[in-house]
Amino acid sequence: MTEPLHPTNPVASPSNALLVRLRSAVSLPAPSVLWEGFVLLAVTFVLLCYGLAPLTGGDRLGLVGADEPRYAQIAREMLAVHDQFCAAEHTSLIPSSFRAADIQAAYRCLQAGTVTPILYGQPWLEKPALYYWRAMGFFREFGVSDWSARLPSTSGALALVILIYLHMKRFRPGGQLDAALITASSLAIIAFSRGASTDMQLAAPFCIGMLGWYAWYETGKKFWLFDLYFFGAAATLAKGPVAPFLALVIICFFLGLRREWSALRRTIWIPGVVLYLVMVLPWYIAVQRHNPTFVRQFFLEHNLERFATNKYQHHQPVYFYLIVILIGLMPWTVIGIRALLSASKVCIAEWRVRNDPKRYLGHSRAGDAFPEFLILWAILPVIFFSFSGSKLPGYILPAIPPITILTGDYLNRIRRTGLSKTLMVSHAALCAVMVFVLVLSPQHMKYETLVPSIAWLSWAAFAAVAIGLTVYFITQRFSITRITYATLIPVVASLVFLLGFHGKELDLNYSARPLAVEIARQAPGIELVATQNVKRDMDYGLAFYRNRAMIHYETEGVPVGEHLLVIRTTDTEDLIRYLNGRIYKPLFLYESQGLEVYKVYATGVGVASTPAVPVDTVASVR
Repeated sequence: MTEPLHPTNPVASPSNALLVRLRSAVSLPAPSVLWEGFVLLAVTFVLLCYGLAPLTGGDRLGLVGADEPRYAQIAREMLAVHDQFCAAEHTSLIPSSFRAADIQAAYRCLQAGTVTPILYGQPWLEKPALYYWRAMGFFREFGVSDWSARLPSTSGALALVILIYLHMKRFRPGGQLDAALITASSLAIIAFSRGASTDMQLAAPFCIGMLGWYAWYETGKKFWLFDLYFFGAAATLAKGPVAPFLALVIICFFLGLRREWSALRRTIWIPGVVLYLVMVLPWYIAVQRHNPTFVRQFFLEHNLERFATNKYQHHQPVYFYLIVILIGLMPWTVIGIRALLSASKVCIAEWRVRNDPKRYLGHSRAGDAFPEFLILWAILPVIFFSFSGSKLPGYILPAIPPITILTGDYLNRIRRTGLSKTLMVSHAALCAVMVFVLVLSPQHMKYETLVPSIAWLSWAAFAAVAIGLTVYFITQRFSITRITYATLIPVVASLVFLLGFHGKELDLNYSARPLAVEIARQAPGIELVATQNVKRDMDYGLAFYRNRAMIHYETEGVPVGEHLLVIRTTDTEDLIRYLNGRIYKPLFLYESQGLEVYKVYATGVGVASTPAVPVDTVASVR
């Protein structure tokens, strides 16, 4: 029998054989993995970015507090100095050629405006430069704005969530998506990912570095130590020596409890140490050379004195951070606490096993070390900062991710048995309470009352009950498999409610942006603005949005030229004391934050002040 001219076996075809080899060489992810990745990125993007920028639901909320506008203004001034110097030198960060002169010019351009943080033209040595560098980059890319000032924190939180997912997928498969989404949906991560501050700049790289160290501890592969040293250096450039100190304390406690001190010696990896020093030392040395007072101001005043005393007036009771943790974990507080207790029981059982001289049975390591490591990572920063004389909520942000990771791992471990009814009811009730409080918050902001109207109470109660029942029935119907998605419902709904429908109220009551806009509208030709006894939040906020420092009556006196005065409505009796012999008139009332704006004429325009116009005849902004 003659053979056919063409082979009938498709594998024997050269083209099909090539396709088979390509498929074996390129392993495509399974559809389930692709779906997980899509859900992770989509949900995290909504949680971290909704209402943040014009393209993601609108730029709803201006910079709030004193730190946000101050740090943003520092980055703006550093960028301006950098751009002016590089333009004057006709160079950029990339040398135009390999000639020594061009390389030196590019190096000087790199240093200009990037070494010394400056605020209103003066050195500001309170924090290292990582946030300012990153904000400068986003300002260059997107322009100077309040939302671009927040992108360093948002991008850091996004990287943290993604790396938690990848780490869990590699070392604790099964709970990776829950752990990542729980982290992204916790109140502390959502709040600080939207802050133009240094808190997330420390927390994100610190947590990634700690996960890297544990990966090395489990595998023994030096590659993972790169994470510890690289991201540890980034955290040191974000807030200083607190990052390596906390990492060392956590690692030492962990290895001490497990009696594995040799691992501490092996953690000292020479290439990693070199990498850390190369990243950290150049800036610290350069800023000290440019500012001889840096060591005293930064290390002594803003680190040691801030911890040991109440010099900066941030005193709180010793239990303050317990409350911060409970609120920061919402809406996952109940399950997070249950996960901590469950992990603690596992650790206590393993400690008893390790005290048994027959525990090893031929093995060099006993039990599961991951829960023990996460518990120590969660509680040691809380204990350490509880003894600080100065307490701010952001100090213990690095303690939130280990609890959310434990929570995701706990949900995976009890996937077969499911949650108890008590835990389901408690979790749903907490989601309902969170929604109830957040629905009432716009009324409190608008009317400054603790008892809102009956109508709002009714709507808040209805929304809370509906959300609580939804979370409970979804959890009961699908148990563990859908609890994360069910809990995302109140989180996303709260975001849309607060930022989408009531972002204006938030802006009016907490940001200086609306006041700056109204000042520019009603007095466009007046550049100089003074303040008298207003909050630091408003002072720094106006300075950022007007891009110039405020004049302060109480410390710098009354300017002789024409200017505007922002003063609290309760302090208007001080006008006679400060403006005796000057002409001034009320411009408008800013009701939302209890402020009045006056126009003060230049010295010599008149000799007597005009009588104040009654408040009810003054144009008001609310």
